[in-house]
Amino acid sequence: MPRSLDEDLFAAEAASTVSVQSDAQRVARITHELEYGFRALANIGPAVSVFGSARATRQDPRYARARALARALAREGLTVITGGGGGLMEAANRGAREGHGRSIGLNIELPHEQVPNGYSDLLLTFHHFFARKLMFVRYASAFVVLPGGIGTLDELFEALTLIQTDTIRHFPVVLYESEYWTGLRDWLAGPVLGQHNISATDLDLFTVLDDPAEVCRLVVEAVEQQGHVTP
Repeated sequence: MPRSLDEDLFAAEAASTVSVQSDAQRVARITHELEYGFRALANIGPAVSVFGSARATRQDPRYARARALARALAREGLTVITGGGGGLMEAANRGAREGHGRSIGLNIELPHEQVPNGYSDLLLTFHHFFARKLMFVRYASAFVVLPGGIGTLDELFEALTLIQTDTIRHFPVVLYESEYWTGLRDWLAGPVLGQHNISATDLDLFTVLDDPAEVCRLVVEAVEQQGHVTP
């Protein structure tokens, strides 16, 4: 498997071969990537970021549910932003297009899994994870988190951390499909809260829902309350 650019740079740093000039070049690339995202997404209107597994097949019942949910969100006038890959991300981009809404994919260069789907009206490709994550947060009025793995959990807990610390405005974080997420909620409400690692109010930072109509209502209310102002 080929190494990524970051791995090459870290290896070079370990060998003390990276110069100040190469560091400056890397900063310039990061700056360019941020500006690239800001310009492309500046006028997308009210949006919701939808996360979920890249591994779900089109035959998976969750694919159909994600597609239907995104279709409903789009019909409410919301732009749907996903990671741009396959699985449930593809389902959400596909549903947004079917709902005659705007469908955006924020792709990331990875050695496996992340192949862009064909349902994004606007597809941006990032090299740096943190630049991509910033776009998800900055341009969305809510997060809807579908069943997923490590990457999905990463986006979920990063959003909760930013909200909990008042680093960004408080917006809805919806965990869609209680059958999948109830165990996580129970774990947080059990040993994590019980050992005083979080406060009881932290459990209110997210909502577990099964009804697509309720998800749409919550997101639309958030857009109206926020006035679509980026954090």
